[in-house]
Amino acid sequence: MTNKLAVIAIGGNSLIVDEKNISVESQYKAAKETAIHIADMIEQGWEVAIGHGNGPQVGFILRRSEIAARVEGMHEVPLEVCGADSQGAIGYSLQQNLQNILYQRGIKKKVVTVITQTLVDKNDPAFQSPTKPIGGFMTKEEAERRQREQGWSVVEDAGRGWRRVVASPQPKEIVELETVQILLEKGIVTITVGGGGIPVIDPGDGNYEGIAAVIDKDFASSLLAREINADLFVISTAVEKVAINFGKPEQKWLDKITLAEAKAYLAEGIHFAKGSMAPKIQAIIWFLEANPNAKALITNPENIGRALKGETGTWIVP
Repeated sequence: MTNKLAVIAIGGNSLIVDEKNISVESQYKAAKETAIHIADMIEQGWEVAIGHGNGPQVGFILRRSEIAARVEGMHEVPLEVCGADSQGAIGYSLQQNLQNILYQRGIKKKVVTVITQTLVDKNDPAFQSPTKPIGGFMTKEEAERRQREQGWSVVEDAGRGWRRVVASPQPKEIVELETVQILLEKGIVTITVGGGGIPVIDPGDGNYEGIAAVIDKDFASSLLAREINADLFVISTAVEKVAINFGKPEQKWLDKITLAEAKAYLAEGIHFAKGSMAPKIQAIIWFLEANPNAKALITNPENIGRALKGETGTWIVP
């Protein structure tokens, strides 16, 4: 593989352009828009691995499962299987759109989706303090029954009802890494670690076993970028650039910062929200610490092409 290699992490929320129009068809169209900008990157000579989020989509799958179980007596779908379902569905949307766009441009490249498992530590402290709400709201009685009968962790959510919460452990290993590497070496655009990967543990006998958890897609994409020695790690998000002191009179948009500056801003704890930008900055820090000759970029999908030309985006460099 002679071309430079990039990992692009796409947010699952980026496929929800309009909160009032969340149909599969609408998400497919949004995936097409993102695929256009990734195709631009491929046309510039990049080999590409694509990771993506799945938060809203897993929520939809869970909700459908809960309604079907209550109304029609159908079985409920375990969380890790919902993650696998979302990997297939989102992967299909990105894969088909990207295949079509590359074909239309006369670029002979294959695109494939790998249903990917991510190994986590069964003793990760996150399992002792689950914090990620999933699924629909429940009455207190149902929540207590689920807790008693199914071992769920449940919390009361600001007077709106009770919800299940699960852990968000750190990704330790990408199970299908070797397969992904082979595909990339063959020049195949590879969609992988969807939703951070399907969380699995080793119960102690060398086998893999799914577990109810969610993995941060930026952390998993960072792990992927480190393992394949990517030249560039792109986090595609809702903003064109990153800002410090966001929303304050002294707000400043960042064009380029060093790894040391990124660490300092993150350590201050006032610039990047824990639920949005902070994990992205942390993911990039881990990547650049492991790959000192690489670079990272944060921007929105429609500006990836311009950012690669140095016209916009926030670059983080060693």
